[in-house]
Amino acid sequence: MEAPRGWLVIMISVLAVSLASSAAQDTCRDLDGRDGAARKPGRPGRPGPKGERGEPGAPAFQTGIRGLKGDQGESGSPGKPGRMGYPGPSGPPGLPGLPGLKGIKGNPGNIKDQRRPAFSAVRQNPPTSGNVVIFDEVITNQEGAYKSQLGQFICDVPGYYYFTFQVVSKWDLCLYIMSSRRDQVQQSLGFCDFNSKGLFQVVSGGTVLQLQRGDKVWIQRDPNKGRIYQGSEADSVFSGFLIFPST
Repeated sequence: MEAPRGWLVIMISVLAVSLASSAAQDTCRDLDGRDGAARKPGRPGRPGPKGERGEPGAPAFQTGIRGLKGDQGESGSPGKPGRMGYPGPSGPPGLPGLPGLKGIKGNPGNIKDQRRPAFSAVRQNPPTSGNVVIFDEVITNQEGAYKSQLGQFICDVPGYYYFTFQVVSKWDLCLYIMSSRRDQVQQSLGFCDFNSKGLFQVVSGGTVLQLQRGDKVWIQRDPNKGRIYQGSEADSVFSGFLIFPST
């Protein structure tokens, strides 16, 4: 029983000291004093450092009268070139220019160097080729432009040509000088003879044609009036030649 009594004595002593300390603090504190009288303002202090720049204010409403336009200022330095734009549409053709100076006279030409296509062919034992009249026996064929197996002249030298034919018949006969360009018929000239007596008669015709390279010329018969005499008594002939080339 000795130990518990000792602890009790210690606790009472601590409590007594604590109460004594608290009573002493309450006894030593004085009452709060009154506020002092207001004095004169002191001297202004030194200016402080410059503050940071504020945000721009809202634009004010214009209330005054608009003034006169000021004088034009000086031109600024040229800016950088902009990007190239898209090409514009082509303009109208301009006026013809002045004629140039006359050139130097060229060397004289040689007629022997000029191409001179010409042909003539007769009808002997022609193959059947529809309504195209075949003149199969070649008399002359300068430059080889006439194709006897086809009965066609095929132009290789552009220019003006003369074509003619004489065809023998004992019957009514209608023939045509035909020309084509790129296999499209360009011209058709008809020549007819009506034979009521059954005698030898000659149907003939001729024309001048302007041809381009590749154009074709041939003689074509009317299927209803196209019977041609075939024998040794008389010949039928088809001819053509270049008058002058195109310039």
